[in-house]
Amino acid sequence: MFASHGERLALVSRGERVTYSSLKERVDRLALHLLELGVAPLDRWVVQLPNVPEFVYLYFALQRLGAIPIMALAGHRWNEINAFFELSGATGYAVSEKLGDFDSRQLIAPIRKAHPGLKTVLEAASIQQLISREVSLRSDRLDTVEVDPDEPCIMQLSGGTTGVPKLIPRTNNDYVYNTKAASAVNDVRPDDCLLVVLPIAHNFPLACPGISGFFWRGARVVLTESTRAADVFPLIERELVTHLELVPALLIRYINEPSISNHDLSSVRVINTGGQKLQPEVKRQAESLFPNARVQEVFGMAEGLLMFVRLNDPDEVRFETAGRPVCDDDEIMLIDDDRNPVADGEVGELLVRGPYTLRGYYGVPEYNARTFTPDGFYCSGDLMRRHPSGNYVVEGRKKDLINRGGEKISAEEIENLILSHPAVLNVACVPMPDPVLGERMCAFVIPKSGRTLTLPELTAFLTERGLAKFKLPERLELTDELPLSKFGKVAKNVLTKQLAEKIQAAP
Repeated sequence: MFASHGERLALVSRGERVTYSSLKERVDRLALHLLELGVAPLDRWVVQLPNVPEFVYLYFALQRLGAIPIMALAGHRWNEINAFFELSGATGYAVSEKLGDFDSRQLIAPIRKAHPGLKTVLEAASIQQLISREVSLRSDRLDTVEVDPDEPCIMQLSGGTTGVPKLIPRTNNDYVYNTKAASAVNDVRPDDCLLVVLPIAHNFPLACPGISGFFWRGARVVLTESTRAADVFPLIERELVTHLELVPALLIRYINEPSISNHDLSSVRVINTGGQKLQPEVKRQAESLFPNARVQEVFGMAEGLLMFVRLNDPDEVRFETAGRPVCDDDEIMLIDDDRNPVADGEVGELLVRGPYTLRGYYGVPEYNARTFTPDGFYCSGDLMRRHPSGNYVVEGRKKDLINRGGEKISAEEIENLILSHPAVLNVACVPMPDPVLGERMCAFVIPKSGRTLTLPELTAFLTERGLAKFKLPERLELTDELPLSKFGKVAKNVLTKQLAEKIQAAP
């Protein structure tokens, strides 16, 4: 892929401008060094790198060797990283020296101790050193590596409703198709430019169409480690960015930035949004401030299915819906609680089966038995209705997740950790409405007799146990009891309603 684009500009990051020929040379050299280190097809690597060139070099070098990167996020800590190693048996770990204000050495040492099968740890500086160093193997040695197109090429992460995220094996064939199908409806042209603002490890900026789709078209990719408008707007101007991939929280922040009128944003042609529903009025406002852009909503899942609003859909359809599948072979069913199909226009749970949607999460057969129908449909937990146009409208979810600015947080994972606090008798975590992020997490806690708890005490406790910062509860409600449903489960819908009313009534 890289060789066919020659001296075209491929990657812009940290002041460096890398051509396709140079990108190929760096990826191949790194792959040869990894071969010397013993990396083989189907080896697992936990990759925890931010939006830096080293991510791109390592990701494609592992692909070249048929090894399988596991896409950890920079915000993950011991709780998640340890689980990924336990489940996958990974033999490699790539991690940035600094993950925000966190020193990764605090993570590397205990991971090494807990997982003796870990053979290689590379920090970002180590990757650069390998790329700059001569290698003894001949370049044609890479041509002898056999990569099975039906084997996994990557493991993405689920939003996860039961504990830490689950691993999603995506095969070479289905991930290539995923990328090409997304590119086909995203109007990606050879002279276009994608600005990667979201964490590059996410499925969206990686392959929907993301960097993979733009490289496939011979277009440019610009990486930024900052999401601040003060950094992003000048990049758009200077690099003539044509495509943005954002979550609604970021887009809302940008269009409400007072300085937006001081910048020429006319190069932007497509603004993709995904991760949560975007309101029509926000789309209209964005298109008025980015004068040549169309907002194209995406409903996608790391598990496979992609729905895109088409850029030539009528405005009322573009503004009101989340799109339709990118593949004619995607099979969609909307069902009620009795597993019967709902009528057109009625809300039902989304079930999907298709050529690039997973057949099962990695290493969790019991969970797969509950999550897939006997005939292979994936039960997503998302609630949708079919629009008269044939597009779909997202109406919520059955999953017990808090959707914080597009980051899906498992309530059960956080509850299990909070229950280990010595002052906590019981807990339920629910979403609370937020005008920018969509949702934040509130923990309803029943304290043990004679005990109490504050939010700073709770967040300090969870942080000490290695919980990612974005997963921390942002509100604490102490209560004497939790409401129960008729099935004896905590009625979280009642708590959510009580919380929303309390917030609304607050002065």
